[in-house]
Amino acid sequence: MYVMVSIFRKYIIFLLAVIPAIVSGSDNEQGLISNEPLWRQALGGEVLSLPSVQAQSAVVALDGGNIRAYSASGNPMWNYSARGRISPYVTRSREGTSYFARTNGTLFALNRSGRELWRRNLDGPLSAKVITGWDGRLFVPIDKKIYCYTASGTLLWTRNFIDSFAIAPQLDRNGGILLALDNNEVYQIDPFGSAHVWMLQRTPAILISSGIDPQQRQVIVIYTDGTMEQLGTIEDWYISAQIDDYSLSFPRLPSSPVAAVYRENNIAILMIDGRVALFSIDERRILWTGDSHIREMINNRGSPYAEAEMLFDERGIYILSRNGATGFSPDGRRLWLTFLHDAASIPAFGNDGILYSGGRDWILYAYKIEDRILPERNAIYGPVPEGSYGLDRPRIINIFNNEHEVRVKLDQIRTGINTGMVGANEPDWVSFLMMVSSGRYSLQLRISALNLLGRIGSIETIQWLVNIFRYETEPFLRAAAAHAIGDIGVDPQGIAIQNFLYSVSYGGGLRDDRILTAIASATGALCRFSGPPLSETGVRILSILSSGSQSQMVRTQAIRELSSLW
Repeated sequence: MYVMVSIFRKYIIFLLAVIPAIVSGSDNEQGLISNEPLWRQALGGEVLSLPSVQAQSAVVALDGGNIRAYSASGNPMWNYSARGRISPYVTRSREGTSYFARTNGTLFALNRSGRELWRRNLDGPLSAKVITGWDGRLFVPIDKKIYCYTASGTLLWTRNFIDSFAIAPQLDRNGGILLALDNNEVYQIDPFGSAHVWMLQRTPAILISSGIDPQQRQVIVIYTDGTMEQLGTIEDWYISAQIDDYSLSFPRLPSSPVAAVYRENNIAILMIDGRVALFSIDERRILWTGDSHIREMINNRGSPYAEAEMLFDERGIYILSRNGATGFSPDGRRLWLTFLHDAASIPAFGNDGILYSGGRDWILYAYKIEDRILPERNAIYGPVPEGSYGLDRPRIINIFNNEHEVRVKLDQIRTGINTGMVGANEPDWVSFLMMVSSGRYSLQLRISALNLLGRIGSIETIQWLVNIFRYETEPFLRAAAAHAIGDIGVDPQGIAIQNFLYSVSYGGGLRDDRILTAIASATGALCRFSGPPLSETGVRILSILSSGSQSQMVRTQAIRELSSLW
């Protein structure tokens, strides 16, 4: 009997030693990542929304009304107080500008150094995050309304709706926005405010923009019961949204959808049971399914489902929730998963493989998850936009020979800009202004056209303005082109500021005070907007222009701009 007890005890000891190793081995096979943070930083408040990661840094909005920024290595960069409660949304554009709003409807723009660029008053608080377009324009949603602003804060158009958003606005494949209302209307709105509308018979759960041809836009609708349907702008697709017998449908998902993301004609879908599916639009079938960390928690702990975000890029597919995160390869292999405890919001996953999570303990945690870095086509500011709005060159339009008619048209455009009613006129108006600014018209009309181009404010017109600056011989025109660039405020390729540097250096040999003063003004505006990316070159330009070899007028402007940068 004693021998049996002894053997039994040894067996128990053996099991206690082996079971942890088995569990550990199982976790490693499933890619479980340790939750030991790379670094942590005290925030001084609870995070309101997922961190916004861009330009090798993370920005978080806090419940105390502050916006804080941290570098990828964990160093505090800046802290801005909105002096009031803020909505739980913060968006960063490609150049690192942060957009957020107080709950009283005041919209703010901060540059990547945390300096306030401008603020605008909305009719109410944000109802979802601000969406940034391909040329820096902003789509700003409040309840039953969307504003469209330029990056420098000029209102281009507004659109009112009869109902609230059931699905918040998202950037579509054509650089516009896609959304759904509570009354089952689906809107696809182009960058200039024109809309295509479908009236659905059921309430959509998820919308996916899958078309790349503006003439044949395609929208995938996923419903709560897992059924999917394709909408489009040609007639039979429009009918299919209303007549079930003619529906261009897809196979039904095995569970209700929660989130989805599109890439290369495939849709990655997170379902309510925690499974992830990759659906091929071309093949009209599910290519694979896998279990996320949410599935693991449901199976093992019975935890309720949490709201989630998804990413889909060259590295793979990522599922992010307050409970943790999971990474899949494009072919369906689960690369890793990690669990989070007491997170205050959904984490953010950066292109550098770092996971940023704001805890309920008022601490920002950074976890190094992957060594892979997302390859990008980078400009000075970051990722190059997916497409263009076609504003970089004039379209074929009717142009006036009579200068009186040109003046009347310029007044019409000016009124549209002043009243925030540019809208669908923008492509034609930009083309008209380009043609006038480079045409055989009076100097006054050409300068007026350049001024208005700056106010419309599309980044896509920067190259046109640089060409005017470089190749025109009339000093007033060159100065007007420089001022227009400054009004736009963004120079993502660095082409304008490099031309300014050449012009004021010995190689350029520019001596005209009117142009040099305009260069100083535009350089200061670009540096204030961008912060670090252009500041080094900008300070060099302004230092040259503030030297004793320049006229008093040029020196005064350069010194004023230099002092405004600190």
